[in-house]
Amino acid sequence: MNIALNIDLGEWLNLAIRWFHLTAGIAWIGSSFYFVWLDNHLVPPKSGEASGEVWSVHGGGFYHKQKYQVAPKQMPEDLHWFMWEAYTTWITGFSLLVLVYWVGAASFLIDPAKAALTPLQASGIGAAALALGWLVYDGLCRSPLGRDDRALGAVWFAVLVAAAWGLCQIFSARGAYLHVGAIIGTAMVGNVFFVIIPNQRKVVAALVKGEVPDPALGKAAKARSLHNNYMTLPVLFIMISHHYAMTFGADRPWLVLALLGATGVAVRHVFNLRHKGRPLGRAILVAAVLALVSVTYVSAEKVGTKRAEGGSADWASVEPIFRKHCVSCHAAKPTSDLVTAPPLGVMLDSYEHARQFSARVKKVAVDAEIMPLGNTTGMTKAEREALGRWIEAGAP
Repeated sequence: MNIALNIDLGEWLNLAIRWFHLTAGIAWIGSSFYFVWLDNHLVPPKSGEASGEVWSVHGGGFYHKQKYQVAPKQMPEDLHWFMWEAYTTWITGFSLLVLVYWVGAASFLIDPAKAALTPLQASGIGAAALALGWLVYDGLCRSPLGRDDRALGAVWFAVLVAAAWGLCQIFSARGAYLHVGAIIGTAMVGNVFFVIIPNQRKVVAALVKGEVPDPALGKAAKARSLHNNYMTLPVLFIMISHHYAMTFGADRPWLVLALLGATGVAVRHVFNLRHKGRPLGRAILVAAVLALVSVTYVSAEKVGTKRAEGGSADWASVEPIFRKHCVSCHAAKPTSDLVTAPPLGVMLDSYEHARQFSARVKKVAVDAEIMPLGNTTGMTKAEREALGRWIEAGAP
């Protein structure tokens, strides 16, 4: 029996890397959250040289954890290092960025209406943004501003908002979002690679030599670890943002990203305060207000966007639009070289199919304006408004 296999290697590679990225990210974020939780629950030990301890129970067993403010007097025989979770997360995430947004720049990154970039130019701008982001962040940490975490956090947040605004001016909003996430992720892994692990190695080297380690090394590593903890939730939102066109499809997507990012930071702060047993009222209020403002702003934008009035709102008026811009991909047998099957099973090659998926068409082609991918077919604003009128009329 001869079986012809038609394997889409690109899609399988995308799935494999994304799955690996998700798994590694869970391990990294999980350990980050756990160690911050652990630090926040430490109490003075009843005996011994440790600076803090905590008892816990999990999986049918009891655990006794102790922390040494600088280092124990003697090197333990077995020492576990937490670094490959971070490195693997960044490597797989960067690989996805290259595969989806740089190799596929024409479809997912470049917006011809904003800037006439070649894929190489767009990728170069993206790479430069990642490198510059780390240099700016690390410079801020090493400056006098780095002595005050709150001031540093405010300035770094402003830098990220400025980056989001700038990238949204030249990239598709969806691509801009993912690059902001990559900037944050690069800063986080840079903290591990350039500061946390090297400082820990210096402490270990001092212990081996019988010297007293420099307390400043542990203090600096701890500060960077705490920064990572607060950047985690904004990064997680950006990782899933491409599923929610209402965010990057807003008129000011950079502002929506800023609001939701600030909400993530506020939520993380609530949990950190809770772990320390501190009052939560004000922190919960700030997080709730930020979340409410985010939702209200996106909703108000939609209400404030008025469709051009007039014109037909029947199938005959929109069928040519579907045929010109959609059917090459969204048909039972696509003619586009980009796909071998209708993406997400969405077919728009008949009235019945277009009516069935009209709500999705409104979300991605009318409201968010992210379809067709890269707008390679040149769908105009008037055509999007015609689709909107037809859908709002009940798809007659």
